[in-house]
Amino acid sequence: MAGHSKFKNIMHRKGRADAARSKLFSKLSREITVAAKTGLPDPAMNPRLRLAVNNAKAESLPKDVIERAIKKSQMGDAGDYTEIRYEGMGPGGVGVIVEVLTDNKNRAASNVRSLFSKHGGALGATGSVTFNFDRLGQIEYPAAKASEDDMMEAAIEAGAQDVESDMGEDGGHTVYTAFEDLNEVSAALEAKFGEASSTKIVWKPKLLNEVTGDAVATLMKLLDGLDEDDDVQNVYSSADISEEDLAKLG
Repeated sequence: MAGHSKFKNIMHRKGRADAARSKLFSKLSREITVAAKTGLPDPAMNPRLRLAVNNAKAESLPKDVIERAIKKSQMGDAGDYTEIRYEGMGPGGVGVIVEVLTDNKNRAASNVRSLFSKHGGALGATGSVTFNFDRLGQIEYPAAKASEDDMMEAAIEAGAQDVESDMGEDGGHTVYTAFEDLNEVSAALEAKFGEASSTKIVWKPKLLNEVTGDAVATLMKLLDGLDEDDDVQNVYSSADISEEDLAKLG
């Protein structure tokens, strides 16, 4: 029976991983369609579409799916998506920003509000959280692509604002740029180090809120719930949680 239970557990985890992958692919495809619809359907002529396609490739989204998502933007039956940003406070006084891309604003608003309420948070007015965040470009490379000094030197030369490097086994380099400089900096780094593993626009907190104890589990349920919602594209928070507290969650 022990072996059978273990097999079921492994299958359950694989099922969750497959479901998460499918959900991610759906969100990536949606962003490509919207990006292509709001500009030209050519990544070379549309910066937002180029970012969307590059990130989709980094997550191994199949080429035919990418092409289909672009073509969908030019079809009459393409989804009419609305971009919405929600701001709120989570457990431990953590600021949370939720970016939504939805074809049903009422559904999205109801789901986001419900998740905040269920997990000890509360939605706030526009600007109630973003004042503690900077809107920046973010470029990520695996640690093996360059030494910490080489990446720092190249990033500064390209016009980046900051670099955070973790040279551990699963670490990497994260380069931050001004919002308007992302394309220029990413092109300069790509010429030197090759294609980045991720290039995107993010909300980076200016100050972090340390979260400990029972609030950790509640906060993670909120963030995970938001991330799993079909309408939610991105979730950012100002949470500072230790590796030890995260490990306790299993």
